[in-house]
Amino acid sequence: MTGLAVARRMIVVLCAAVLAPLAAAAQPAGRAITIVVPFTPGTGPDILARVLGDELQNRLHQPVVIDNKPGASGNIGTQFVARAAPDGLTLLMTSSPFTQNLALMKNVPYDPIRNFVPIIECGIGVMALVVHPTMPVKSTAEFVAYVKARPGKIDYASPGYGTPHHLAMELFKVASGIDLKHIPYKGSAGAVQDLVGGHVSAMFLPIHVGQPLVQNNDIRLLAVANATRVASAPDTPTLEESGYHVDLDYWFGVVAPAGTPKEIVARYNVLANEILNEAPITAKLAVQGITIVGGPPERFGDLIGREVVKWEKLLHAAGIAPE
Repeated sequence: MTGLAVARRMIVVLCAAVLAPLAAAAQPAGRAITIVVPFTPGTGPDILARVLGDELQNRLHQPVVIDNKPGASGNIGTQFVARAAPDGLTLLMTSSPFTQNLALMKNVPYDPIRNFVPIIECGIGVMALVVHPTMPVKSTAEFVAYVKARPGKIDYASPGYGTPHHLAMELFKVASGIDLKHIPYKGSAGAVQDLVGGHVSAMFLPIHVGQPLVQNNDIRLLAVANATRVASAPDTPTLEESGYHVDLDYWFGVVAPAGTPKEIVARYNVLANEILNEAPITAKLAVQGITIVGGPPERFGDLIGREVVKWEKLLHAAGIAPE
């Protein structure tokens, strides 16, 4: 065996020795890993959880279960994970309400910083302003003018108080000076159903939820709440282009209960980054309006800390008080 071959073999052995404990740490006794999604099936966090879950199961040769526990703007499922054992077997696929709820609700049953450790920011979603086709408007400007002529008489739906859908419209109301009536639902399904049925007039929806309905002429797409136009709807202007600045971040990420060993966190972070950066996965999620972010756990932890401070200031400035 040549000296080069020996050196290569030593590198392989050393890498295996380093990675083996991490792999073992993420696979305690071959038991099932549960990824809790605190929202209903079909939402952005649910889509991401299922993509990651399938790939993790294949790579770890270990069952991965997706457990939807919706309710209270994500609080029910989030509290469940906060109380789970920190052994790497229970993870939370969460999104923006994880930090927004502190500024929106008087009694939040978890602390996003003290009760969890960040694993990875998976990606960013896009919210879109949509209306029922019977609304005689085809642009954001026309929508604003129509509503201003009927203050308090036009209603909008959301999956519940404090959801990104609700906050997007409330911030848009402040930016545009319009007066809309909020109709909160217990989840996305009922809100979308009533929007399609014409029982409510408008809504902010994740673009991956809205686009199939737009294609069926069930709803009309007016604008996207994003810094730039999105690839899946290139002809749709942004709210910024329409003259309205709405500071809305709609992110998705994975966290684990506080106390989860660093080795487990590191192993999940490596695997998730590998999975999310594979071209077929990136393309699949792009169709859903999700842009991959990735990065180390520390990057996601910094985002969580900034978001807690940001939303407290932003909602206070918008006159939205905790309930």
